[in-house]
Amino acid sequence: MNGTPRTLNRILIGTLGVILIAIGLLLLMLATIPAVASWWQGWSGGAWARTQELLAQTRFPGRSESWLWIVVAVVLALIIGAMVAWVAQQGKGRANDLVVDTDDGDAEGTVVIGGGVAEQALKAALADRQDLAGVSVATYDVKGRPGLRIRIEPRQGVEPQVLAAEISRLIEALDAVIGKRTPVLVHIASGARAKLTRAERVR
Repeated sequence: MNGTPRTLNRILIGTLGVILIAIGLLLLMLATIPAVASWWQGWSGGAWARTQELLAQTRFPGRSESWLWIVVAVVLALIIGAMVAWVAQQGKGRANDLVVDTDDGDAEGTVVIGGGVAEQALKAALADRQDLAGVSVATYDVKGRPGLRIRIEPRQGVEPQVLAAEISRLIEALDAVIGKRTPVLVHIASGARAKLTRAERVR
């Protein structure tokens, strides 16, 4: 319901994981296999010599510095910018206001109901339920319109369809109070907390 790029996150995390595993395996082989250590010494020595030659060929006229360092700095700046943009996309889509209603009658003004009002009301209504291990409510912007995301963790043995029907009745009551129908996503999750915790008379 939010703007978090989950597919991109999985690709980046998977790629980073593969790179770290490869580095770890290489370090392990360097420490335990003499043949790999000998190969690494020969390869790294040749690579360093080629790097030094490349830097010598790309020096500024009359100077000892290579212009390749400028290229490296630009590439690093682009990588940092991409990382900042990626971090900014995480969790994007949260909204502060649930209802913004401008009166078109004789009286001028705007009625604003913050998303925290609905979030706290629903949390309070569900807080004392013994059949729930956890509840979270958040307001998000969905295609330019505010909506609610309700995530609940039922305890083991609770029927999801009965729970969903009771949540729907709470949402209908909320719509009647605020005077406007609100888009709602109800996410019934099953996590370790829901499986490990127990409640009396609920199986």
